[in-house]
Amino acid sequence: MKVFHALSQASELAGSALALGNFDGVHLGHQALVRAARERALATGARLAVLTFEPHPREYFDPAAAPPRLMRLGEKCAALDALGVERLVVLRFDAHLQHLVPEAFIEQALCRGLGARHVVVGEGFRFGCRRAGTIETLTVAGAQAGFEVVAVPSVTADGERVSSTRVRAALGAGDLAGAERLLGRPYAMSGRVIYGQQLGRRLGFPTANLRLHRRAAPLTGVFAVEVRGIDGRPRAAAVASLGTRPTVGGGETLLEAHVFDFDGDLYGRRLSVDFVAKLRDEEKFPSLDALVAQMHADAARAREILAARAA
Repeated sequence: MKVFHALSQASELAGSALALGNFDGVHLGHQALVRAARERALATGARLAVLTFEPHPREYFDPAAAPPRLMRLGEKCAALDALGVERLVVLRFDAHLQHLVPEAFIEQALCRGLGARHVVVGEGFRFGCRRAGTIETLTVAGAQAGFEVVAVPSVTADGERVSSTRVRAALGAGDLAGAERLLGRPYAMSGRVIYGQQLGRRLGFPTANLRLHRRAAPLTGVFAVEVRGIDGRPRAAAVASLGTRPTVGGGETLLEAHVFDFDGDLYGRRLSVDFVAKLRDEEKFPSLDALVAQMHADAARAREILAARAA
């Protein structure tokens, strides 16, 4: 997948089938948008493309109040690439974009910038300054400018619309199975393994430490996980802690995964961690001995859960 960060770079996308949205999480609803765009692309010979924004508009308007992202930009790129998206346009959401009225956004981005042939959006899509633009606005403009607008109905799961908000709520409640139903895959985080304090190794639980590079995480605690990216092991069973390590005076939020039955060197390796089940909340223990005893209990329970999943 080729990624563009400015409309001036994306002239080759003229005539594309373009899915438009924020795509945080690339959940089942987002996947439906991409499928609809792909269908138009295959039917007309157009190129499949996605247009998204960075940062998320809610982060731009009020960073402190914005909800935790489900994905970093790199994770979003990987998820869209896995869906077969050929081209991704990442527009910087800034003061210029904020103040564009809907008609100007259509002219500058969709028509002159990208020359889209098909524009695919979700049901209820809003855009432009003060979210004044609607699907009707797009449809009227498309009829004049020569692009088709496809409005994709909402996808539902368990009787409710699938959304990034629902995914965050499931993760925050520790409902990993519910989040998986909304995403169509386990919730995952990825990153490069960094050097830590080596405390886990001294306690008998060496960990691969991943820095999150995000303002806030949508979940915390101790989890049964599967790790991808280790040579020869498509999915390695592990137990992981996501939090600030209060027992040992930690501050930065880290993801630390102890891979079962593995003693290799993972430093510098890029790993993905699939969250399978939440075991407990993070807590501060009165001593290292109490922490180690709980770590053994967590590891045993995680092994049981993951063995049952693999059976």
